[in-house]
Amino acid sequence: MGRLDTRFVALLVLAALPPAVEGAILAGLGFRAAEGLAPQVSAVWPYDTYHDLRWLLVYHDSWLAFGVGLVVVVVFRALFTTGLVALAWPRHVPRPSVRWLARRNLVLTAVLSVVISPWAALSMAASVVALSWLLFASLLPMFLLAPFLQRAAVLGDWWRGLPSIELVGWSLLNFVVLTIGGALVWTVSVWWTAPVAALAGLVNGLLWQRTVAAALLPRRPVRWARVPVAPLAVLLAFAVPLLVQPLLDLLPGTSPRGRTLVLERPLPAEVRHSVIYLDGHGSAYGGEPTADPNVQQFSYRGLAPDGRPLPYSARDTYRSIGSSVSLLETQVDAVHRRTGRPVALIGQSEGAMVARTYLAVRPHPSVDTLAMFSPLINAGRSYYPPPGASSGWGVAAGWELRVLFGLVDVFAGSGSGPDEPFIRSLMDNSPFYRNDLMCPVPGVRIVAFMPTTTATEAPPGEYSGIPVFQMPAVHGGLLTEPLVQARLVNFLAGEPVSRPLRGYALLQETAAAWQAPPLPLSVNPAWRGDGLPDPAFTARVCQPR
Repeated sequence: MGRLDTRFVALLVLAALPPAVEGAILAGLGFRAAEGLAPQVSAVWPYDTYHDLRWLLVYHDSWLAFGVGLVVVVVFRALFTTGLVALAWPRHVPRPSVRWLARRNLVLTAVLSVVISPWAALSMAASVVALSWLLFASLLPMFLLAPFLQRAAVLGDWWRGLPSIELVGWSLLNFVVLTIGGALVWTVSVWWTAPVAALAGLVNGLLWQRTVAAALLPRRPVRWARVPVAPLAVLLAFAVPLLVQPLLDLLPGTSPRGRTLVLERPLPAEVRHSVIYLDGHGSAYGGEPTADPNVQQFSYRGLAPDGRPLPYSARDTYRSIGSSVSLLETQVDAVHRRTGRPVALIGQSEGAMVARTYLAVRPHPSVDTLAMFSPLINAGRSYYPPPGASSGWGVAAGWELRVLFGLVDVFAGSGSGPDEPFIRSLMDNSPFYRNDLMCPVPGVRIVAFMPTTTATEAPPGEYSGIPVFQMPAVHGGLLTEPLVQARLVNFLAGEPVSRPLRGYALLQETAAAWQAPPLPLSVNPAWRGDGLPDPAFTARVCQPR
């Protein structure tokens, strides 16, 4: 019993130490946005490798650095997993030699790094565009693969047969522990970061013990014992990016028609503004007239000679934010000259980013009102250089995303990809979108209507210096809600609108463990961000430059 207790204690210490070290380093650097990742250092597969690859994909600045980093990550993870498995192995079950376990884990870590890498890259893409569905698409394969991969470290034929219900349960508990641990690590004061991360590591040690036992000693015969279920699960995981967005589109409140309701109703008499509505990424406009002559659709193609917005297709929305701002400047001037009224802007998703950028760089004195729907909060947290660059932060990740989205586009046919001008605009102007997007503009009334899924799109902390109206919904789904439509009219009529939800901050904290670590503004020469305020460290926005 004494020997068993000693090995168990060693397992707990080995599982607790690395999270504590990472937590201490992050706390010492003041790197608040990344603290939620610390408990995952000793997590059970695949979350440990998912942790490693997200750091590597964000933090390499050349192909050589990526290659060396990948070798270091694979070797470290293989040796660390070997130690955890050896200490977690049930004493009454014959255990292979440590050398055998090390060889096996080295090969498996290399293979699984290839399998998991696309989802880590998707997590990085989610931090570029701040879209919750991309984060979900990066995380759902982990749910799917976890029960299969947790057998890989101990079983020779782990790839055959369904995992036991015990393994499924332990893998779900593993996710819950890492989620809660990430939230707690972020929530506590800086002095408690390392101890709380160590506590999460202790729980990881217990999960390693239970998971290894469940894999070696299933209580029931393995079902489909001859079927290569794990490879089939991997193939199914690669279909997730194709399925997430179409499934979200089926949810109530995401109909494209809902986004155009502002164009199909006359303005109430109490609204004294002309209104320009800027739709989101992938939207289309057929040139239909609006119900009110004082309301106009923004066109991503510009205006006809007679001042009418030109019809546009989804691909026209792929343009850079700067070019859209130029079009908006022309349209605002034309609308104001035609109506003589002050102008209010209503922007959704990409449209919100265009409208807010316009107010920062080319504001017209007639524009005194902005309502943003589903703005991309804290976008541009990661970076990868353009295709022609041979080096730069995230260079390998950029090419992995190009391959991944290229394969997806074979089926989707959208023509969208990681290098489209709109996405590059978010990365190239990261300092503004991370610190200033949700900040007041002198002389302009601003409100942000935010679905609760937005809480999963950015690290915890302060995210807004303007009034917010929050409501349960998915990205782009708020304008279908009667309550939101009524509050929008109230806002356009001059009334203050604000409705922060109490649980919003809690959702931010629970998502902290699953986002890619942000790249500091001061690190990337492309951002010229040395000395600029960085929410990744301050956990605050709207800080003076």
